[in-house]
Amino acid sequence: SAVPAWVCASRARADGIDKLLAGDGGDELFGGNSRYAKQRVFDFYGRVPGALRKGVLEPAFGLPGMDRIPLLKKGASYIEQARVPLPERFEMYNMLERLGADRVFSPDFLDTVDRDRIGRLQRETWDAVHADSLVNRMLGYEWKYTLADNDLPKVLGTTELAGLEVGFPLLSDELLEFSVGIPPEWKVKGMTLRWFFKEALRGFLPDEIIAKKKHGFGLPFGVWACQHEGLKALAHDALDGMRGRGIVRPEFIEELLGTLLPEHPGYYGEMVWILMMMEFWMRGHETTGQPIPKSIELRG
Repeated sequence: SAVPAWVCASRARADGIDKLLAGDGGDELFGGNSRYAKQRVFDFYGRVPGALRKGVLEPAFGLPGMDRIPLLKKGASYIEQARVPLPERFEMYNMLERLGADRVFSPDFLDTVDRDRIGRLQRETWDAVHADSLVNRMLGYEWKYTLADNDLPKVLGTTELAGLEVGFPLLSDELLEFSVGIPPEWKVKGMTLRWFFKEALRGFLPDEIIAKKKHGFGLPFGVWACQHEGLKALAHDALDGMRGRGIVRPEFIEELLGTLLPEHPGYYGEMVWILMMMEFWMRGHETTGQPIPKSIELRG
């Protein structure tokens, strides 16, 4: 999503705009991401009496063949996820977790890595959020991992690259303090996201805006990388460069480009993009003579 953000900022700069206002923070203040409602559904499982969960539900849905019956498969998947506590549950659909580190990375690289460190940091952040509700605890956690570590650097970096300033009115101290005082059930009401935000603006904004579904701001990179010959060549060149760095297993690169990406471009395109950007970033340091940070230098 950094690419369309940069394009948007560049178009604004070309039209004479020197400052943009960004809406980042609204979802994290008022409960606007679908995962907040989803995690509340999983939270219901924890209220089921322990004897019923351990003695009946989990053994029953763990029987062989349950994953082949559509309705029962959903039940088994629900229990599998609900049994994992937060924040670890957030990572269950992390692509790297699903692929497995041993499948992706070289053994020598993994010997230099503390695999559990990210999980420990996430757990520390989760435990440090003092909130009396699941919704507010998730929002506090997202202030670091979604806003501070991801969205804000993306928007600040792309607007700076385009040559203009950006402001974040939804992240003002006053609005932040106000949002903390709102009852959590007003943020995610049942399965309705941003309930308070929507109701507060009803009659001010058109109903079409209030009722519209949320849209992502990404690009179909994986599809393009399969269909556009120039982009495909660029991806292959970048991943060929990664082969000799001792980070990613050459066998995985072959599998990624030859099988995984063509079969599921919308999913595995993200992994191709990540490896491309890492390779180009490292090439940039080599070209300019800047040292690669020690945490990234893996050639020994």
